[in-house]
Amino acid sequence: MHTPSNLQAVQQRTPRLRTKRQRGFTLIELLIAITLMAVLAGLSWRGLDSIMRSRNITQAQVDKTAVLQTVLAQWQADLNALQPVTSNNTNMAVNGVQWDGRTLRLVRRATAWRADGADAGLWVVAWTLRDKQWLRWQSAPVQTRAALLQALANAERWGQNPSADDAALETPLIPLDAWQLSYFRSNAWTNPLSSSGSTDTATGNQGALPDAIRLQIELPASTGVLGRITLDWVRPNFSNTKT
Repeated sequence: MHTPSNLQAVQQRTPRLRTKRQRGFTLIELLIAITLMAVLAGLSWRGLDSIMRSRNITQAQVDKTAVLQTVLAQWQADLNALQPVTSNNTNMAVNGVQWDGRTLRLVRRATAWRADGADAGLWVVAWTLRDKQWLRWQSAPVQTRAALLQALANAERWGQNPSADDAALETPLIPLDAWQLSYFRSNAWTNPLSSSGSTDTATGNQGALPDAIRLQIELPASTGVLGRITLDWVRPNFSNTKT
């Protein structure tokens, strides 16, 4: 039991205890806490910024690689659809692959169909390198020999000195430093401009295709893949009988 004097002493101590329990942070403590949080936030932001930049670089690299793969897939598709125009008169045969050292012209089957469902005929496709840019040109579908010869002439003109109409049919592909072609004929890789093997000796057909075509391209760093790529295409019905 508290006496009056003891009760007074307890009452005098109570506010002090209550004041001590309600005491908050000092200004120095708050400043230290804010400073630490600012430092942590800055470090976190720098980490997130580095992650975002790495992700953007990786995505750009993936996009460039995807473009390169698409272009090479188109190259393979054009070759797989090659269609030499043969004739009983060898002077009237049209070679499905024509290379002049600068432009490659191909005669291939058209994959689009006419509105009435009929076969669209043939396309003349050309590939060339101009101003360090790989380009592809494609004619409208042709169904007559005269239209085919005209399309081949237009493709040749496009490769040398394109008109505005010719340029409207071209598609810029990828930057390229250089490209080179080789033909596999008579069981050996040869210069495409060489006359050796340009004629099918069994039939005398001037429109005969090479047994295989080797493409070598030199890529700049801007394509995402620096260096040389070699891609071989083999004629589907080719059979090497060399022993």
